[in-house]
Amino acid sequence: MDKNQSIITCKDVSTDRLKDISFELRRKQITTIVGPSGAGKSSLLFLLNRLEEPTSGEIYYLGRNIKDIPVTQLRCEIGMVFQSAYLFDGTAEENIQYGPKLRGEVEDCDVNRLLDLVDLPQSFKSRYVTSLSGGEQQRVAIARTFANKPSVLLLDEATSALDIKTTEHIEELLIRLRDEKEISVLMVTHNLKQAERMGEQTLYIEEGRLLESGLTSEIFEHPETNHFEQFLKE
Repeated sequence: MDKNQSIITCKDVSTDRLKDISFELRRKQITTIVGPSGAGKSSLLFLLNRLEEPTSGEIYYLGRNIKDIPVTQLRCEIGMVFQSAYLFDGTAEENIQYGPKLRGEVEDCDVNRLLDLVDLPQSFKSRYVTSLSGGEQQRVAIARTFANKPSVLLLDEATSALDIKTTEHIEELLIRLRDEKEISVLMVTHNLKQAERMGEQTLYIEEGRLLESGLTSEIFEHPETNHFEQFLKE
């Protein structure tokens, strides 16, 4: 698959909160989304695996309109990790097997491999998630998402509640997953240093509009709009 191939394409997408959003997410690319609180950043993520629906515009996944893809299939291929892990009561293994079990594919779910993937000991299989730290729970949530074998990972402030050391571990994990599994990552963050550190491409959203986008290193160094320049100074 061509690294420059578009994985997700948004064309003039609008909702009650978003206005005419257009952008592309490419294979094996980490894109960060920044902007003021209430700008519509999370709403954009929710559209991409149909937690919300656009009022106008089109969204394509590998060239196919996402409305034509069964929701359960779409959410396997475009996985999402939230600010809170949202694990259900039970063991780490039971949480990781959740998606494959729904599809009748639990036999194919290699929990040991998935725990290795997120740098957790295999002994965690039998650990109840209520006994895990916030960072460990978030790793289980990522492993649960990867049990569905996604091509795209959406993260909604997924490290904002974690300490600095745990955040660094999660960031390293995301970069490794991009490199080893060739996934694309779209992450909302309020942390500008994280956005600059992690992003190859950055989208700046304000009041529901995409006001600036481009290579992260370029637009952080030379913002083209006064809006983004002022945001960087705040």
